[in-house]
Amino acid sequence: MSVISNTTTITSVGAPNRRNTELALLVFAVIIPVFAYANVGLAKEGKLPAGMLAYGAGLGALAGVAHLLVRKFAPYADPLMLPVATLLNGMGLVLIWRLDLEPAITTPNLGGAMAPKQLMWSTLGVALFVAVLVFLKDHRVLQRYTYISMVVGLVLLILPVFFPPVFGARIWIKIPGVGQIQPGEFVKIILAIFFAGYLMVKRDALALASRRFMGLYLPRGRDLGPILVIWVLSLFILVFETDLGSSLLFFGLFVIMLYVATERTSWIVFGLLLSSGGAVFVATFESHVQTRVQNWLHPLALQNGGVTETAQAMYAFGSGGIFGSGLGQGYSRLIGGIAPKSDYILATVGEELGLTGVMAIILLYGLLIERGIRTALAARDPFGKLLAIGLSGAFALQVFVVAGGVTGLIPLTGMTLPFLAQGGSSVVANWALVAILLRISDTARRPAPAPAPSPDAEPTQVVRVQ
Repeated sequence: MSVISNTTTITSVGAPNRRNTELALLVFAVIIPVFAYANVGLAKEGKLPAGMLAYGAGLGALAGVAHLLVRKFAPYADPLMLPVATLLNGMGLVLIWRLDLEPAITTPNLGGAMAPKQLMWSTLGVALFVAVLVFLKDHRVLQRYTYISMVVGLVLLILPVFFPPVFGARIWIKIPGVGQIQPGEFVKIILAIFFAGYLMVKRDALALASRRFMGLYLPRGRDLGPILVIWVLSLFILVFETDLGSSLLFFGLFVIMLYVATERTSWIVFGLLLSSGGAVFVATFESHVQTRVQNWLHPLALQNGGVTETAQAMYAFGSGGIFGSGLGQGYSRLIGGIAPKSDYILATVGEELGLTGVMAIILLYGLLIERGIRTALAARDPFGKLLAIGLSGAFALQVFVVAGGVTGLIPLTGMTLPFLAQGGSSVVANWALVAILLRISDTARRPAPAPAPSPDAEPTQVVRVQ
């Protein structure tokens, strides 16, 4: 028997931060859109597109900068959110560029080619993503601005009323030198901050003070105030701005966060009753909403000698089959106006990538939402839990109302599919949303600091005996 003289002092070992995993996934998140870009060029021109290397380098640079900043300022953040967002954004750029190659939907009166502008907005989105990570050291700081967030959100919601409608809806404001901005995309983040701060304080009153009726815990009359105010606000948006999508998004966001905060099923029931009742009430006299409902109920009805855009989207999904016709080989130009690049871009996915491509996109969205919910479960403070579930819920609702409208499950709402569809406000706001979720995730996953050593304790050593 011999005694080995080497000794080892026991120290605390931190949890792995998974940044290398994120880097490996980012490589695939950049390569896949580059191959899709090449596929479109081969289909449309019979050769590799001239801008393929520049596109790959640009997307790779954006992903690389974002990764390096996450590695430095949020080293313990979730490793999947950034690659998924990068892949969705990259595929969106490819699809918009593919639609730019169709002269029927790329004319001066429709704004011309939109892929370069979308790339510019994506760059601004990543810049805002970086700014949030750098300057927002702790998400709990946002709790201080609970009621300021409410005021700012209400102001941004009201502003579009004073601007002329675009395609029948007042959801845009025009800023000289910048262009048109859709403030509702940013309001979903601002209101999530307000709801999280408000419900963290009021959740006990909303959850405990109630009466039981037919298996449901009914809230007191005075506790119904918050949900009634949000309901009236959603009706205001629906009536004066004719924006069905934002109305559903904001009201649904509050109901989701209210349910999570109180664990009362009755809030879901009240939310469904109020939302359905309000939608039916507004649809009885608002022509723009009536048109959307009629197009949903009767998509094959003739309009000016043709069929509705909803019917064209159905034809696109049907012709795509399981594997699609191939990128660049579909007939998305038959969907009129700018709709193929915004409202109906999922129809292009269905036609050219088939059911397989649509399910892949939906699974990517589902994965991003799941990681957001996992972040909420792991958060150590109630404000972080509510904020993470609110941001994830807002993202999930937006995906549902857009995908549901395009596939004919619900009436079309006019919102954009996050990261995928054309829309500068949407891509910038959603990059900020992902950044806040990563900040919460970093705080939740960061290992607890090792306890300070006691001056009276002797160092512990382990001696191996062989």
